[in-house]
Amino acid sequence: MIPIKYNVRNLRVRWKTTLMTVLGIALLVASSCILFGLVEGLEHSLKVSGDPLDLIILRKGSTAETTGGFESKKADELLTLGGILRDGDGPVAAKELLNIPIAPREDGTSSNIILRGVQPASRKLRSNFKIVAGRDFESGKGECIVSSSIAKNYKGAKVGGQLIFGEKERYHVVGLFTAGGGSAESEVWADLKDVERNTGRDGSVSCVQIRAAGPAEFDQLIKEIEEGAQFRLAAHPESKYFASQSDASTFFKAAGTLIAVLLTFGAMFAAANTMFSAVKSRTREIGTMRALGFSRRDVLICFLGESLLLALLGGGLGLLATIPMNWLSIETMNGNTFAAVSINFRFGPWVMAVALAMTLIMGLFGGMLPALRAVKLEVISALREL
Repeated sequence: MIPIKYNVRNLRVRWKTTLMTVLGIALLVASSCILFGLVEGLEHSLKVSGDPLDLIILRKGSTAETTGGFESKKADELLTLGGILRDGDGPVAAKELLNIPIAPREDGTSSNIILRGVQPASRKLRSNFKIVAGRDFESGKGECIVSSSIAKNYKGAKVGGQLIFGEKERYHVVGLFTAGGGSAESEVWADLKDVERNTGRDGSVSCVQIRAAGPAEFDQLIKEIEEGAQFRLAAHPESKYFASQSDASTFFKAAGTLIAVLLTFGAMFAAANTMFSAVKSRTREIGTMRALGFSRRDVLICFLGESLLLALLGGGLGLLATIPMNWLSIETMNGNTFAAVSINFRFGPWVMAVALAMTLIMGLFGGMLPALRAVKLEVISALREL
């Protein structure tokens, strides 16, 4: 077996071509990881938003809050149902009203933004809801709280500022909140009554969210809400509702996979070109190794190992380059609400597995043809090469 230090020495001797190939592979791996990190971040925000005992109540036939509104009187009746979890403050259920105004951004552009009118129980219905700066809003005072990403990107959204949506909608920002990375972190929250008054939508809600006391009560609530003559509404399990909102992640995943495949083929040719040059410049070395008794199999493993080492160096560098992205977030458009959604990049095990698979494919297939050429060289002819 040819020792690995032989491969390391050759890569070091040819440091210019080695560096160019490693940087090229690193760039391709980093680009693919960024795409897949975006997909994982979007899927994570939807996954953590759904609780197995929570229901989102919409109008029959509707699949989104923007089109799921119904009468506030019927929503009040929903809050009195048995089977809803109750604590010291009453039922863990809330009426909510969605508005999607246009908001000016810090960069001078504008975008649709989700303004949600909520009730006190809405906070309990979001995973790990927490005020991280300032304070919570007070009912009836025209105040609001925003997520950290909203505060960073929109004019007037910092604590102490004022969000202005048209002539009638003005909200004083009094606090920042987080919600465990869930979809609520792309929203502005204000008191339900303030949003009703400012939008002129008294007497209607976009949805009602409730938490069942247990699995049996969960099934019973769905049956009563959907089949009972009193309501005839659609009760969506929250986890399934958010799973259905992941159309954007499907598009990004498909696009990311296609781009990753194309980039991998490009990197394979780059690695193959480097290894072909190595084989051509080391013909006499190959002949010498064969003359010393190393088998064709040893030579094949040697050159494949060198190609893999080259790819692993590039892949490792590409992964290191994505580390700063863990603290970044971007905005994309929700295809159901047409409002901005903030997504944090996440580089978990799935993204790492994609990077490793790309690296191994580049190394193996990029080095296979040059390695086969090396083992096919005749010993005498190789030793005669100048």
